Amino acid sequence: MAVLIFLSGQHAFGNGSVGRTMLSIANSKASLSFVKALALGILCNILVCLAVWLTYSARTVAGKILVIVPPIAAFVAAGFEHSVANMYFLPVGLMLKNFADAEQWVMLGTSIEEYPALTLAGMAHNLIPVTIGNLIGGGVLVGIVYWFIYLRKR
Repeated sequence: MAVLIFLSGQHAFGNGSVGRTMLSIANSKASLSFVKALALGILCNILVCLAVWLTYSARTVAGKILVIVPPIAAFVAAGFEHSVANMYFLPVGLMLKNFADAEQWVMLGTSIEEYPALTLAGMAHNLIPVTIGNLIGGGVLVGIVYWFIYLRKR
């Protein structure tokens, strides 16, 4: 998906504002410390798992769609980190940084030097703690709570 978005030239939309935003988001994600990325990953997957659990309470497809929107919107609005979403944001930022030509940089109104964290190492620096955090938030915290409430022997 990231390759198709890059090849589509979407980064040129809005006189380059879409591209500047792509670069800014990716660089910000790659700049997070390990602990901050871990904590944001934990918080994110608590909300993602809440969305999944809420779908079990809905009886219709429309109801399922309606119940997932608030927790997902909350994690996006709060700036929490999800490894799968970052597998899009970081590569599209990397491609834009590494494959944009001089003309595109002028159109974007920025320079490659403004995105120092946006590297393959920066991508790994984000994805490792965020993935661990997602596993802890969803698999451990939410999973244990639901096991304790519904499945443990009385």
